[in-house]
Amino acid sequence: MVDELSVTGIECYGHHGVFEFEKREGQIFVIDLVLGIDTSPAAASDDLQDTVDYGSLVASVKAAVEKDPVDLIETLAQRIADVCLLDGRVEWARVSVHKPDAPIDATFSDVVLTITRKREGRRD
Repeated sequence: MVDELSVTGIECYGHHGVFEFEKREGQIFVIDLVLGIDTSPAAASDDLQDTVDYGSLVASVKAAVEKDPVDLIETLAQRIADVCLLDGRVEWARVSVHKPDAPIDATFSDVVLTITRKREGRRD
């Protein structure tokens, strides 16, 4: 049985995009995470060491968004998923990257890319 841990609305400032002004000026990105983990060891022990420390995870995700500009949110989403899967207890990660200020010449509320990545070697 796999449980789900969600952290939503992680606001970060990054310099990603295909246009030079996006890399130069930067913009807000909002990240949502859903992780597949077994929480029963932590529930039994009541010990943070037996689960994913979402405070540390958020700090790592924020750092991943705020470094090394890339052109595409697809690349950024993969980078974030890779960070989430560093913890061996995470069986899969669903990452949504929101780019609410994307340079689109129309009225819109958000651009969102969602990816799901499994730990290598898992069969489902």
